[in-house]
Amino acid sequence: MTERNATSGKKMYIGVYGCQMNLSDAERMEGLLQTIGYQKTDVIEEADLILLNTCCVRETAEDKVYGKIGEIKHLKQAKRNLIFGIVGCMAQKEGAHLIQRAPHIDFVLGTDKFQRLLPAVTEIEAKQSHHIVDVEWEGLGFTESLPVARRGQLSAWIPIMFGCNNFCTYCIVPYVRGRERSRYPADILEEIRQAARDGFREITLLGQNVNSYGKDHRQADFSDLLKMADEIEGIQRIRYMTSHPKDLSHKLIETVRDSRHICEHFHIPVQYGNDRILQAMNRGYTIERYRSLVQEIRETLPAASITTDFIVGFPGEQEEDFAALLDFVKEIRYDAAYTFLYSTRSGTPAAVMDGQVTSEAKRERLHRLMAVQDEISREVNEFYRGRTVEVMVEGPSTHRLTVWTGRTRTNKIVLWEHQNECPGDMVYIKITHPQTWLLKGSLVSA
Repeated sequence: MTERNATSGKKMYIGVYGCQMNLSDAERMEGLLQTIGYQKTDVIEEADLILLNTCCVRETAEDKVYGKIGEIKHLKQAKRNLIFGIVGCMAQKEGAHLIQRAPHIDFVLGTDKFQRLLPAVTEIEAKQSHHIVDVEWEGLGFTESLPVARRGQLSAWIPIMFGCNNFCTYCIVPYVRGRERSRYPADILEEIRQAARDGFREITLLGQNVNSYGKDHRQADFSDLLKMADEIEGIQRIRYMTSHPKDLSHKLIETVRDSRHICEHFHIPVQYGNDRILQAMNRGYTIERYRSLVQEIRETLPAASITTDFIVGFPGEQEEDFAALLDFVKEIRYDAAYTFLYSTRSGTPAAVMDGQVTSEAKRERLHRLMAVQDEISREVNEFYRGRTVEVMVEGPSTHRLTVWTGRTRTNKIVLWEHQNECPGDMVYIKITHPQTWLLKGSLVSA
């Protein structure tokens, strides 16, 4: 067995599952752990502390976490002083059951327990506690003084609110993230300014439903916040996620149009393509309302990109419903769509609805939907052939070091042969080979 040398640097491995909010939370957990001497490692075998920040939105996410928990058991057996904790949404949902199932877990902390992380780790280090489980909801809110260890050098995640009040019938998020709580504008703006001082060129404002920001404190709505962020020097691009169609306003669309730095990309999850299923999902809007939003965006910002999410196989879905969905996709012609199989989440109303769709039918319909959308995406991207687009340089692509990648303001991925560009540069790329999921081109100028 190996033991940690108390005089050597301690290493932490943080595994993140799920959404961008979990990535942002992990950055703050890493910042906290640095204050007691831990430094990040990407090699899990080197770690003195392993933290899994978990997701439970879909069954596949939970399966991945359980698989990793099983792998870590062997590391715990080989390294006696290794500390292992589970945090995040799955921790909130499962609580003590996780330790009952896997006793090698040292602590389980819910989504409301940032302030409990360091005490839990130090108690386990000092062997004052064997198992810690704390998922009791206290509604303590976001602690503004939390340090943050941002990943990357160009784009910073900025959480603006937490929780959700919508209670879509398929979704576990309101049960594990709690009710909506908005940070105060002054605190958000100061975090953006600090990100700019630290050299970040792009920010992404995060929330389960950013369009309902500020309904609690009423100091500013989301459009007001965007306008204030747009004035901060040093930030070249402002993005945000996720929008809910029922709260997307005319004011927001005009704010994007009139801004300098807010990107012309609207991710508007529709989830389905007819009113019967949308009502069963408790989405709070009709297809006609959604259609009018898309029309307004395209009239106000003709060059904007529009993307969405779809759920296939929701309980009660019939072939005629799915046909209506395909017709809707062909009508709207999204730039891209993220498609998901409906996943039963215990504790949600949809889990006990009649008409659960078979796995085979779900997969068959998903493949049909993806085929339709892929063809539309390819046709939409063909528009860019021969055109020149502004791209923020990110760095080498994953496959070839000489091919670099970046994104347009409309969130299109662009690849080109690298010359002298550096990450963070703004360059112009002439598109020569548009494809379904990305654009390829050549450098015109920086």
